[in-house]
Amino acid sequence: MLVNGQWQADWQPVQSKDKDGRFVRQESSFRHQIGDPEFPAEAGRYHLYVAYICPWASRTLMALTLKGLTDVISITVVNPQLTDQGWKFGGFNGAEPDPFNDTTYLHEIYTRADPRFTGRATVPVLWDKKTRTIVNNESADILRMLNHAFDAVVDTSETPDLYPKKLQNDIDTLNDELYDALNNGVYKAGFATTQNAYEEAYEQVFSTLDMLEQRLSDGRTYLFGDQITETDVRLFVTLIRFDLAYHGLFKCNRNTIKDMPAVHAYLHRIYAIEGIRETVKPEHIKAGYYSIKALNPNGIVPVGPDTF
Repeated sequence: MLVNGQWQADWQPVQSKDKDGRFVRQESSFRHQIGDPEFPAEAGRYHLYVAYICPWASRTLMALTLKGLTDVISITVVNPQLTDQGWKFGGFNGAEPDPFNDTTYLHEIYTRADPRFTGRATVPVLWDKKTRTIVNNESADILRMLNHAFDAVVDTSETPDLYPKKLQNDIDTLNDELYDALNNGVYKAGFATTQNAYEEAYEQVFSTLDMLEQRLSDGRTYLFGDQITETDVRLFVTLIRFDLAYHGLFKCNRNTIKDMPAVHAYLHRIYAIEGIRETVKPEHIKAGYYSIKALNPNGIVPVGPDTF
């Protein structure tokens, strides 16, 4: 991680842990909004650094697609294989060099924005090409601002409202439930350092999946009915990685998503939305997760599954 702008140690998956061995995730550091006086909505001004392996970054890629913003905000995809200095540019099929800063590692983007930055260099990063700084590195913020921040720049009248007013309280409530027990729950299982912490997270993961199976068994298209929302985006990015990585590497192995008929059908409904397939790269997902040395020291990437 970075301490006062200097890289200090090899990248480690466990960002922090509590006294009982539970995985604790770092909070994001840059929280500006498009629409703030210094960051007006402008086509072509902003850039996203993402990793196809990362569910948090993939939230933003889905939002770009669903909101018709792929020509408004450019992207760079980093190498999915984590190095001793974290995310790296280039060197993998589909990964790209940094187009603006002549850098090798993503952490150099952070020190361009703040030469004395302390913390982990995570994706996604929303970068301002004009002022050459980071606007925001919190995926939940970016997902929500992409919903309406560029309405004056591009016509989004034919795109879904991912945070409709009438559902906002319900969305916030379910977001929180899914995040703690499932989105982050799989990481709490995978990176637990005690048996009790692992089993606690494991139970939360599968009790939540069971709840979703029951919820979706009534024939609804999305979590809140016929309208896709940001909660569906946040859920999809976890579900699509489950059989590819979490079931094996993170020991969330009671069953696969394929074994849950309603959840599996829901997963494929979202995957079939135009443009969403392009945000999912199984080869990046498997290569990235199985490059985590603490969990897979020999770096062997499983051949399967080839479908999800």
